[in-house]
Amino acid sequence: MLQAKALPITRHDYEEMPAGPPYYQVIEGDLVMSPSPNIYHQAIVSRICTLLLQFLEKRPLGEAFVAPLDVFLSEINVYQPDVVFISNQRRSILTEHGLEGAPDLAVEVLSPGTARFDKGSKRKVYARTGVKELWLVDAEAKLIHVYQLTKDAETPAATYDEKSVFTSPLLPGLRLKAAMIFKSPLRR
Repeated sequence: MLQAKALPITRHDYEEMPAGPPYYQVIEGDLVMSPSPNIYHQAIVSRICTLLLQFLEKRPLGEAFVAPLDVFLSEINVYQPDVVFISNQRRSILTEHGLEGAPDLAVEVLSPGTARFDKGSKRKVYARTGVKELWLVDAEAKLIHVYQLTKDAETPAATYDEKSVFTSPLLPGLRLKAAMIFKSPLRR
């Protein structure tokens, strides 16, 4: 006997849920709980967002936000990237409830519980919904994989280690030192 496949969780179902914590994402119609990240993960997220915000104070090219912030990409994909950047040209996606569409840049710091989604289905959805650039930050290996999703969603355009200084075409003039991003709050 054939079993009926469960209906996908939709944006509407998600919006009916009580506000977190715990925090959830809808990934290809599946409800996925995101456990609380560890302190090193949070330090990396904070540093990336702080560096972006400091840069944007001097060069107001758009807005940067840190999770939790709902990013509504489709009826069955509602994500909470660790950090997002939205250019001034795309400000119309900013709403009171989150982002109604793809940010220009999404940053995902890989965690054991969610890395398979970030590297797999979420990366593919980001590409097909219009995210221009994706940074997958591997805290354990101290690597930043930068995808130019409009050109190639399968292979990083560049991978940077903790000794690298890197830039983004979305943020002209920004130079990020990976060593600053990977600085551990547990070691002085």
